[in-house]
Amino acid sequence: MDLILWRHAEAEEFAAGDLARALTTRGRKQAQIVAKWLRTRLPADAVVLASPAVRTIQTAETLSDQYRVVRELAPNASAADVLDAAGWPKGIAQTVVIVGHQPTLGHVAAQLLGDSSASWPLKKAGVWWIASRERDSGEQAVLRAAITPDLV
Repeated sequence: MDLILWRHAEAEEFAAGDLARALTTRGRKQAQIVAKWLRTRLPADAVVLASPAVRTIQTAETLSDQYRVVRELAPNASAADVLDAAGWPKGIAQTVVIVGHQPTLGHVAAQLLGDSSASWPLKKAGVWWIASRERDSGEQAVLRAAITPDLV
């Protein structure tokens, strides 16, 4: 399976609550740039899962109107929550896009790629594209792409 970890784009600092924080004008542009890059590479049957936070929903909407909000992906979710939602390593679909938050996405990447409990930094609107594959020694995670809006 392909697991795409996409951090929400830049959001406003203050709102009625953390889940209510919306994207800034800059954040909308960041999300649109990365969504355009993703759209040309994603299969039509990719599944998009978003945290219930407004900023992640707005980020997901720049990619597709076909996404699911998963409350287990809310801020401060665990790496296990993300991997369970995606069905890693076999997948709930061949390609799953998770639109979520730091430090959670950094925990997922560190766990899969570095066998570490650390949280690796991921810029706002950044993407890590990780593929699972089977080898003689079992399941492996392979980094296929790492991109930020300023590199697209």
